[in-house]
Parts: sequence; structure tokens; C-alpha cells
Amino acid sequence: MATKKARPRKSSKAAVSAKRIISRGKKVINRNIKVAQAKGGELEKVAMKEYAKIKKQMDATAKKVENYVKKNPARAAAISAGIGMALGAVAGLVASSGKKANKKKK
Repeated sequence: MATKKARPRKSSKAAVSAKRIISRGKKVINRNIKVAQAKGGELEKVAMKEYAKIKKQMDATAKKVENYVKKNPARAAAISAGIGMALGAVAGLVASSGKKANKKKK
């Protein structure tokens, strides 16, 4: 028996068209990736500038608080105690509301 050699098939028009579409799609995706990476770098720079500005403001505020506490220790202690009580009350309310929600689910 003689074996036939397989001839390469000609691609159909649809297959050629699909390959072109895929190729174009890859190019568009790669271009968009590069644009996104560039914008990401720009956003990182902006974020770092904002971070530096906020850090500077926080350092200045921390110094002001430190000076206030040194000048008015009793008043600062009273303010801290009040803030602590308020935060404790809020935490207690949040914790108790979570328990009620769990009981309703059961």
C-alpha cells in the first residue's frame, strides 16, 4: 500500500480573518498595557507627593500636640480620658449589635 503524503491545507478565509483579528487584538492589548503602566507610574508619583505632604502636616500636628500636653498636662489627660470613654462606648455598641445580629440569624 502506498502512503499518501499529506498536503498542507489552505487556510479558509474565515481562519485567515480570525488570525488577523487576533493579531490586531494582541497589538491593541499590548499598547493598552503600556499606556496603563505609564499612567500607573504617574499616579504613583502623585501619590508619593501627597503622602509626603500629609506626613509633613502630621509631623507638625504631632509637635503641636506634644507642646500642648507639656503646657497643659491635666487638661490633656482629661481630654484623653474623654476620648477613650467615647471610643469605648462606640466599641461596646458595635460589639453588642454584632451579638444581636448573630442571635437573629439562628
